[in-house]
Amino acid sequence: MSQNVRRMHCPADAVLAVLADGWLYPAWVVGASRMRQVDRHWPEPGAELHHSVGAWPLLLDDRTVSVERTPTSLTVLAKGWPLGEARVRIEVRTSGAGCLVRLQEEPTAGPARWLPRGLLEPMLRLRNRESLRRLAFLSEGRAAAVNPPARIPAAG
Repeated sequence: MSQNVRRMHCPADAVLAVLADGWLYPAWVVGASRMRQVDRHWPEPGAELHHSVGAWPLLLDDRTVSVERTPTSLTVLAKGWPLGEARVRIEVRTSGAGCLVRLQEEPTAGPARWLPRGLLEPMLRLRNRESLRRLAFLSEGRAAAVNPPARIPAAG
């Protein structure tokens, strides 16, 4: 199982809000290129995100299904055939003035499941590092927009 952790400079609620907005999925998930549909009850278990992977004109339509949601985590089954499927868990914990986000990914079906761990782990770690970086940009930006820093009035 591949695991990445990133400290984010925003409240945990800002990260959870981005995860709950299925339309933002391709903005932070490396490989997802566009959204086609988001179930109304996303991210509740059983809800689906209908997305495409790849780059135009070589796009594959696929989906991601919510498996479990708690107040501080989301677990999904990400489908990306012909590469396969992976169980992805994202946990968000308050830490100081910000939060820690842990992303764990484990291939569950398809060719990726059979790749040697020494080959697969570095690829997943790099991709998920970038996904967490993008998630931080969105979450920290959202938090700053909701709670802008106090401004010092200009001297007159």
